[in-house]
Amino acid sequence: MYYRKKGLFESFFENRSFLIMQLENGDMDKPTFIRENYDFLLRIGATPFARVNSMEKGIFNYQYYNIMAKYYRSVAIDLEKRGKHPRVALSYRHKSDDQYHKKNLDISYMLNLVEFENVEAYYVKSKSKFLKDKLYEIVFRDYDKAIFHSTADWLLNVLKDNNCFIEGKRKSLIDDYINARY
Repeated sequence: MYYRKKGLFESFFENRSFLIMQLENGDMDKPTFIRENYDFLLRIGATPFARVNSMEKGIFNYQYYNIMAKYYRSVAIDLEKRGKHPRVALSYRHKSDDQYHKKNLDISYMLNLVEFENVEAYYVKSKSKFLKDKLYEIVFRDYDKAIFHSTADWLLNVLKDNNCFIEGKRKSLIDDYINARY
């Protein structure tokens, strides 16, 4: 009997859905969710696609960069809290910032793929003082669970220039996740 080997997308998104379900059910906290996603990426040897020519690749890359950015940020925060290795902590902060930048570039590639059609963006209500009045949500209406976040001014301007940005603040479609601390 022949069993088809799962592809990268199928394995990644299946694992991610399972972890999201555990997070939503309260079976794991946000730091564990981030670490589990990071460990999975390492286990499968995942790397981002060099060329984003489909939404599937764009969504994968966004999740990859977002996971890496959050993981690096959590390591930096942990080192800073312990007051140890300030240079190493700073290095992790820089790695995190680089991954966030790549994530934002990836969003811009996806926006171009769909030619800004059926995309809406808006500021979201955030409990974080740092993210308040900075964090916005980008929703690709034609794709299931294609909800992305950014604070990048340049990307915000791109969204506004293409009439995708709606003024005002809304509750995020994934409010519990974005407002959970890590």
